[in-house]
Amino acid sequence: MDRLLRAPFQPLTYSRWLHLCVPVLVVAVWMFIAPEAPWVPALIIAPFGLIPWIRTAEGLQAQFLLTPYDRGSGDGAISTVASKRWGDRWRTVLWLEIRLVVALAAMFATVWAPVLTVELLTLSWGYPVQGDAALPLLPPRWLAVVLVPLPLVLLIVAVFLLGELITSVATRLLGPSAAERLSVLEERTEQLLERTRIARELHDTIGHALTVAVVQAGAARAAGDPEFTDRALGAIEETGRAALEDLDRVLAVLRESGPRPSERPTLAEAHRLLDSTRASGAEVDAELTGPLESLPGPVTREAYRILQEALTNVLRHCGPVPVRVRVEVAGGRLEMEVTNPLPGGGQGVSGSGGGSGLRGIRQRAALLGGTADSGPHEGRWRVRARLPLEHIR
Repeated sequence: MDRLLRAPFQPLTYSRWLHLCVPVLVVAVWMFIAPEAPWVPALIIAPFGLIPWIRTAEGLQAQFLLTPYDRGSGDGAISTVASKRWGDRWRTVLWLEIRLVVALAAMFATVWAPVLTVELLTLSWGYPVQGDAALPLLPPRWLAVVLVPLPLVLLIVAVFLLGELITSVATRLLGPSAAERLSVLEERTEQLLERTRIARELHDTIGHALTVAVVQAGAARAAGDPEFTDRALGAIEETGRAALEDLDRVLAVLRESGPRPSERPTLAEAHRLLDSTRASGAEVDAELTGPLESLPGPVTREAYRILQEALTNVLRHCGPVPVRVRVEVAGGRLEMEVTNPLPGGGQGVSGSGGGSGLRGIRQRAALLGGTADSGPHEGRWRVRARLPLEHIR
């Protein structure tokens, strides 16, 4: 009841009224052609519902006039996708027929309510009604004065109820099908995965650069050697520049105007990470074997980030300690291993083995069907990843 009382003051009431009146134009044109067969428009519009893009046109119009609050949302109650299956086409046909019937009811209310109001005003002024009266019974003058606003009130009620009815029908017949809902869910999943990937990119890139900078700055201050300080500043500058380049790549993806994901760093550029780690004062014993340049794109890009995160964890938790890196392509898979001395107390790089960095390594490996593990091994801390190369493009 509260919605009905507020209906005359809501713009939505009049936009729905306009939607109800649009099909009347088809009927009005036909009435000039063959007024003796008013049922023909219902036959004419039926085949149009089988045209795929008609559903898009009807959906856009219904969304704009019936449910404007849903406009622009990816999960609106009314779909604007063209018909892809025969079920959607037949639903569109049914929608066109029901819309025409409801529109005729709205036209009747829109035409007769003003006519009745005029007749009641005429009677209330004391004049007789000329011609055939629309009123079934002519009331006395005093009653006509009381009844003058009634047709307009009934018109608003009729428009409100018919608007609610046509909106309910639209959400059922023009609403997204099960296949469309599945497509929306898949798109949202892709977006969430992309956001997760971007978060990992930022964590790995910026985390590595900041860790190198912190280690270099601390070592330079402790050494008190101008020559060492110059080398440390140079390493910080180079690492920061590389981090800015990676950051530009990630931000370009967010702006949807940047390079393709294939332009992200690959394992063939592992020397950047090894040089950056050496510049931090760590002794790096690296052994990279196999055709790294010919690795599949997803594998080589994720492997670069795994190696970056493993080296970042070493610097962050252990400082510039001797690090051994082994990367090998053999047996249809890529094996990576990064080992370093255990930090004080015999704890792992991240204490209990958790942390977002090591968790990110495991997630990257799992997405490619591989495995990754970390923990103490033969008196050292080891991060190991195995990525399959088969069935990867």
